[in-house]
Amino acid sequence: MHMLYNSDQYVVVAFEVPPVEGRPDSPRGGYEIVDKFARKEIYLQGVMAEHFQQGVQALVEQGPSPEALDEYIARFTAMAQQPVVLH
Repeated sequence: MHMLYNSDQYVVVAFEVPPVEGRPDSPRGGYEIVDKFARKEIYLQGVMAEHFQQGVQALVEQGPSPEALDEYIARFTAMAQQPVVLH
């Protein structure tokens, strides 16, 4: 687990899971995105995680502002349904 991004509104954490034995190219893991203001989170894996990663990489190549990153992340948190619960 690696925290990749932490702004006033969002936290993005990457989860890396080793590939399945015998299938070294099997994608696993994903990204958890927490919307601090809405107090909801979403976990992206598979194709959605790949799409998210590609979009972030494209933004990084442009030298984005925190506002641009937050705007991009907001596209994914619009689908968030899981409430954030403190233990």
